[in-house]
Amino acid sequence: MTVSRTMSGGLSVRPEVQERVKKAVEALGYRRNDSARNTRLGRPTGLVGIAVTNLGNPYYGQFALGVEEVATGYGRQIVVGNTSEDPGRERELIADFAGRQIEGLILVPAGNGLELPDEGRLSGIPLVLASRTIDGLAADTVLVDDIEGARAGTEELLTDGHTRIAFLGDTAGISTTRRRYEGFCDALAAAGIVPVEEMLIPCRNSESARSEVLGLLSAPNSPTAFFSANNRTTVGALRAICEYRSEHGAADVPALACFDDVELADLLQIPLIVMSHDPKELGIQAARLLFDRLTGSQAAGPRRIQIPVAIHRY
Repeated sequence: MTVSRTMSGGLSVRPEVQERVKKAVEALGYRRNDSARNTRLGRPTGLVGIAVTNLGNPYYGQFALGVEEVATGYGRQIVVGNTSEDPGRERELIADFAGRQIEGLILVPAGNGLELPDEGRLSGIPLVLASRTIDGLAADTVLVDDIEGARAGTEELLTDGHTRIAFLGDTAGISTTRRRYEGFCDALAAAGIVPVEEMLIPCRNSESARSEVLGLLSAPNSPTAFFSANNRTTVGALRAICEYRSEHGAADVPALACFDDVELADLLQIPLIVMSHDPKELGIQAARLLFDRLTGSQAAGPRRIQIPVAIHRY
């Protein structure tokens, strides 16, 4: 108690005792556990959890910066965890966050089947979904305008004369990809083109995209263009196209339309159509939805925000 009173300002502690305590604190490297102290006193911990699917993806670094920017303004700190697209790991991470007494959670879902109690709350902890949805779960959600963005990107390929376009993405596992595939198909349908099954390539990461694109480019009647659903599959597709170009020459390089920005896109000398949006803004909007709940300024039902998409050519 003497240490606690000294660290809290020295109330009712003699000056010479305070000096002894401070010397001991310095010698031992002691730091007060504010989270434990706040929990004991029934105060908020000041922590906001962020669960993303791939911390190695620069996209989620920008996303977390957006959340942090808003959280700092409210005097909160963020804790970030990685699920590796594994629903089992996701459940463990959320349980760990709850054990740390986080005040709120921003989640990029790993799959479609996560069940959370209380219609979007976990043991009273407000939840915001970002980038993806969970089937049957009513919760505040911030999304990219996937459908319209994909439609616009595909229309650019069609305008350039491409009619045999392969779609790269995991439509079975990720709601974002399904939305982007919907926009892709809408644009094809408007042009009188029926999507064919062999042009839907279910790749989830860079290496699988590279392998699939190389295989398609070497096959008879290969696609003249590719639509990549996210920046990881784009990296794989770009590697495959560069390998193919080095072997066959620049004249045979296919076009590529890709969701999410690509670093150094202007230096690649590959025709790119980029469906661009700001992942930091995605994080900012998700955090605003969360703090609306934490501050009690939003009592209505679940809300949905969409981040706009811009088309850039390189």
